[in-house]
Amino acid sequence: MCEDRTGGKDMAKIAFLGLGVMGYPMAAHLQKAGHSVTVYNRTSAKAESWASETGGSFAPTPKSAAEGADFVMACVGNDDDLRSVCLGDDGAFAGMQAGAIFVDHTTVSAQVTTQLYDAAKKSGIGFLDAPISGGQAGAENGVLSIMCGGDADHFDKAAPVMEAYSRICRRIGESGAGQMTKMCNQIAIAGLVQGLSEALHFAEKAGLDGRAVVEVISQGAAGSWQMANRYETMLDDHFNHGFAVDWMRKDLGICLDTGDDIGASLPVTALVDQFYKDVQKLGGGRWDTSSLIKRLRAMG
Repeated sequence: MCEDRTGGKDMAKIAFLGLGVMGYPMAAHLQKAGHSVTVYNRTSAKAESWASETGGSFAPTPKSAAEGADFVMACVGNDDDLRSVCLGDDGAFAGMQAGAIFVDHTTVSAQVTTQLYDAAKKSGIGFLDAPISGGQAGAENGVLSIMCGGDADHFDKAAPVMEAYSRICRRIGESGAGQMTKMCNQIAIAGLVQGLSEALHFAEKAGLDGRAVVEVISQGAAGSWQMANRYETMLDDHFNHGFAVDWMRKDLGICLDTGDDIGASLPVTALVDQFYKDVQKLGGGRWDTSSLIKRLRAMG
């Protein structure tokens, strides 16, 4: 859990921007924790539904949602989406008061993080890059892992608020460090899922009972979160859940671009990214990332 460095449980006025599969339950956890939450979503019907369901409020623009807020959280799609909710006449920055803190839970590039951190600082606003891991289930159960970059004093103020939907929340370093850590997360996952897919595919071709195989190997060095949480649905050829391939390719593209910038060699990540491209060609852009096994099955 996030450590409560304030020594108390003060309730805050919060805006939450973006009500996708992650943002919707995250905002609900904040409201349930006793904070006063106003949400904004590009599709207003979803914001209205959230407000009706939770007792919170909704606003027509990011600016109006952010007015008077102590903290503004965002969980949107990509760099452009984040810029659009932050900047401009209707952006959150235009409505935020000096001393308020913007917490970005989106997975975006280090470049847009730097741009928005600098813009926020000029306006007297705090900005934390705080991407998340744990998937839809983690958001719904309030047990996300949050990796943060930004000024230490801003993190200290925001950490008790993020406690509402996190299992672990850590400041890794200065602005951008959170996004860099999320890249490490996605790089690690890509290789793990491909390895698991190949193991289960091999078991199928060898005529083995996949469940029995996993029962044994999961107790040793091969065990992982991916194996524990995805092997059954992979064996059952069911991929209508979890983090989508389209979003994983977006994230891996960020990893590969950043790797080029900093001189990091990512050969396995680049290969798995192309495998996900093959999955997209199979019509699986919205399938869960564990659908890499579908590509192997399609190959015969």
